[in-house]
Order: sequence, then C-alpha cells, then structure tokens
Amino acid sequence: MEIIKTSINGVLIIEPKVFGDKRGYFFESFSQREFDEKVTPILGHKINFVQDNESMSSYGVMRGLHFQKPPYSQSKLVRCVRGAVLDVAVDIRKGSPTYGQHVAVELTEDNHRQFFIPRGFAHGFAVLSETAVFQYKCDEFYHPEADGGINILDKSLGIDWKIPTEKANLSEKDTKHALLKDFDSPFEVNFNLY
Repeated sequence: MEIIKTSINGVLIIEPKVFGDKRGYFFESFSQREFDEKVTPILGHKINFVQDNESMSSYGVMRGLHFQKPPYSQSKLVRCVRGAVLDVAVDIRKGSPTYGQHVAVELTEDNHRQFFIPRGFAHGFAVLSETAVFQYKCDEFYHPEADGGINILDKSLGIDWKIPTEKANLSEKDTKHALLKDFDSPFEVNFNLY
C-alpha cells in the first residue's frame, strides 16, 4: 500500500495495491502488519482497531461532522466499498496551527482509497453516487454518551461538499450541532492524537 501525507499532519490517504485481470480484482483491504510497518512510523504510535462499522446511504446524504469526546476519542480508517463519497476531516484541536482546516478526499469503489482520521478531528462525508456503502474501522468502541459534532453546513469551514444545499439530506441531530465559532473543543493541540 502507498501512504499519501496530506496538508494536515497525521491525516493520511492510503492507496492499496490492487491486482486486476479479466476476472476482476483482488487487494488486501487491511493488514495490521503492513499498517504497523508503514503508518506507525509516521504517527509515532501504534493503532489498534477494535470495531468495524458500515452504513448505506443514498445520494445527497451528509453525515457528520462527528467525533467522540475524550476519554473515548477515536481514530478512524474509512473507505467506500460501493458508490462514491466525499470524505472530510476537520482539525478541532484548540491551539493547533491547522485548527478549523480540513482535508477532503473522494473515496470510491473504483479508486479503493482509504482515509485515516486521527483523534482530535471531526469527521463527515457526503454521498455523491446514487447509493454508497461506507465502512470504517475505529480504535475505540462507540460510546453514545461521548458523542460530539460540529455543524456540517458551517460555511466558515470552506468545505465544498459537491452537493447542492437543496439536495442535501441531513439528520435532525446533525443540523443542531454548533458552528465552529461557537464550539468549545474538548481537544487541545497537545492532545495525544493516537
């Protein structure tokens, strides 16, 4: 697999090596050994994933921008196995030189890309295809009492979701998250990302 560093330290794009022929394709979607060999040196700490999740959504669905508050914060490794999504990570660490900045990457069933989002970041995605099946690994179990979020439509974030606002399909919960300017982040710049 190839690791692509992004404009924000610790946020990574991962491209697996895909073997294809007239019958189709094969690739290792995850190898703890290879992840440890290639990603751990970049992060400076080992990641142990403990939970896998999957969602199916239709065009225009936007989910996010979510995170879990400490002590239950999560790193995530996400991918789209059917369709296409625009996936986004926003730095929400108080005092970070990249606070409020984001990285966006298109994840599709064809490009097989994966996106690593460290702790201290809010995460969300928008479905660009008719339907999308989205999978993600987390390094902490889900704790509903630790749910947090930032408003996914906050214009100050400068995110081009590639979906007209009138076509966006959001949960009521996601429309009630605070804007970044009104948000009191539970993460500090020196927060242990991993």
